[in-house]
Amino acid sequence: MTYIENFKKFQPLLYELVARDVKIKYRKSVLGVLWTLLNPLLMMVILSIVFSNLFKFDIENYSLYLLSGQILFNFYNESTSGAMTSILGNAALIKKVYIPKYLFVLSRIASSSINILSSFCALILVMLFTRTELHFTMFLVVIPLGYLIVFSLGIGLILAALAVKFRDVIHLYTVFLTALTYLTPIIYPISMLPDWVRMIVNLNPLTGILNIFRDVMIYNTVPTIGEFLISFVVVAVTLVFGLWVFYKQQDEFILNL
Repeated sequence: MTYIENFKKFQPLLYELVARDVKIKYRKSVLGVLWTLLNPLLMMVILSIVFSNLFKFDIENYSLYLLSGQILFNFYNESTSGAMTSILGNAALIKKVYIPKYLFVLSRIASSSINILSSFCALILVMLFTRTELHFTMFLVVIPLGYLIVFSLGIGLILAALAVKFRDVIHLYTVFLTALTYLTPIIYPISMLPDWVRMIVNLNPLTGILNIFRDVMIYNTVPTIGEFLISFVVVAVTLVFGLWVFYKQQDEFILNL
């Protein structure tokens, strides 16, 4: 109850932090938030032309397949990278007044969540433009999106705690994201991979979340209870571990800022 009351007390500050993050990102931009809609669309057009013609991927609705992968991975990339530097970026404020430090991580995840909703609109527009059938399984899309947001929060808490003490984490994570791009089935069908590579890709938590998202959003398929439960367990464990790491390290933040 103490934590809940503390969160309610600082809730207005969280709103201000989220608004600040959004304003800073699109400051002096003519189109502003519209870029969250245009960016995935433009990238989808370019990558669709390159990969569908050059590599001849035989995927139904390849443009939607590609765009859905982009939207989810871009959110994970943006949210976790922002969360990682959120404590360091607010060092001056943290040194002056008491603020629950998890709010800075949470604000980065929340501001990125606003962006993914805009990008989701881009996916709907492409579905309408390509005359893709809209079906009732689309309402289940809140489940994989919820999984993704909570999973990113857990990873963000871990990265934020580590980055304060070890600045090298920031550089290492950039390299890790590059590798993760290729270990997530964004642009290629997982069926084309050799068995040993496919096993590695399937161990990637983002793969399971992305597969559920595509099934309910594009392919009018409801994943099995097992698929939902596996992703739920992975997400829950990641969040709990992230909270534990952050809680253990937060009292030492002020010594390393």
